[in-house]
Amino acid sequence: MNLLDQLRQAVGDANVLTEGDLSAWEQDWRKRSRGRALAVVRPGSTAEVAQVVRACAAAHTSIVPQGGNTGLVVGATPDESGTQVLLSLQRMQTVRALDADNSTVTVEAGCILQKLQQAAQDAGFLFPLSLAAEGSCTIGGNLATNAGGTQVVRYGNARDLCLGLEVVTARGEVWDGLSGLRKDNTGYSLRDLFIGSEGTLGIITAATMKLVPLPAARLTAWAAVPSVEDAVKLLGLAHQQLGAGLTGFEMMGQFALDLVARHFTQMRVPLHQSAPYYVLLENSDHESQSHARAQFERLLEQALEQGCVIDAVVAQNITHAQQLWQIRESIPLAQAEEGLNIKHDISIPVSLIAQFCRETDALLADQIPGVRLVNFGHLGDGNLHYNVQAPSGGNSAAFLVEWEDKVNSLVYESVQRFAGSISAEHGVGSLKVDKLELHKQPVALELMRAIKRALDPDNLMNPGRVLRA
Repeated sequence: MNLLDQLRQAVGDANVLTEGDLSAWEQDWRKRSRGRALAVVRPGSTAEVAQVVRACAAAHTSIVPQGGNTGLVVGATPDESGTQVLLSLQRMQTVRALDADNSTVTVEAGCILQKLQQAAQDAGFLFPLSLAAEGSCTIGGNLATNAGGTQVVRYGNARDLCLGLEVVTARGEVWDGLSGLRKDNTGYSLRDLFIGSEGTLGIITAATMKLVPLPAARLTAWAAVPSVEDAVKLLGLAHQQLGAGLTGFEMMGQFALDLVARHFTQMRVPLHQSAPYYVLLENSDHESQSHARAQFERLLEQALEQGCVIDAVVAQNITHAQQLWQIRESIPLAQAEEGLNIKHDISIPVSLIAQFCRETDALLADQIPGVRLVNFGHLGDGNLHYNVQAPSGGNSAAFLVEWEDKVNSLVYESVQRFAGSISAEHGVGSLKVDKLELHKQPVALELMRAIKRALDPDNLMNPGRVLRA
């Protein structure tokens, strides 16, 4: 029996796709890469995933796992060889169990993030992982890339929210590590090996995630700040005044918001005074709406007195808050409307971000006259989306061809000088795999290769991602 027949036997004929338009699986979200799979295989259970992996291992056929296909680093797209199996987990969406007493929920890897958020809310809890793609990204993909999002400053990355995993190994064995334990000191943390590994060590099929109590109130404020230095100063004040209530702290450059206004004319910055940068803050409070508002007002009064804020507004209701967040979340879409761009997902120690921006802005402006910088991101945890747009009126596709490698080198060398990371939350995928070789310590790379060799000796799990063979 050939491999395709074995796969059909494992998951059913209807779930092995080889013909027709397969672009939903074979093309990445940014439409930068289009591969060709031997087949798109859609298992409906962990047992079926294990059968698929065993069949592929016996046939020495590599597997590319895929969740919602919303990644930004071409980490879940097959190559052009037509020999790889694209394993989609989208059929595995079940919320298996919600343990209110243990404040945990166990879900399958294909569960849409928004579905998990709603299940938690229905049970009186908050699942705090939140990002722009939450209506289509999956928990398995979130964990495979250790996704961050807008509430990391309080709740941490996907890794911090995960207590246990179920994984199909490269041999097709099932590791059930779905314990909801918060303490388990019995050897190596296997869970942490698979989180952030981008499907290169095994396939996450389910996870047990933490839940937290729903806050009594959530308030959002929008503030105009004179500089990145002032945004960092405001962050320090917010930590002092709000404590654990500081849930989100986003910074946005004026040009990023100009793009939103240009391409989504119904959205406008909600302040009369313009500024080089703006900050979006969220305060979650477990007492009351009035207590949260009083905290915010004290914070903003102090910030205005110290000059790190020049204007501010506090959302009056949930609808107003959602409108403010929609402006922030529309920046990537506005960039796409403006044309192809060079994306960077970097992290820098918060204390060095202002200096990094000053020096790197000047470096790029000197090298590329007229370059436009779309700088925004999760300042609260040191994560910037430091993106580079072609000069106005230029051909964005030609700009990428001519400048992408040079710009990446300039930015990543600057990131390294400031003790940062070239990937904060998007992962490495195939786009950054060569750059990782240049910016990761040799000792760290060899440790990573040793883990890869031990868990996937035949290099069949998402080869060419994160590490070169």
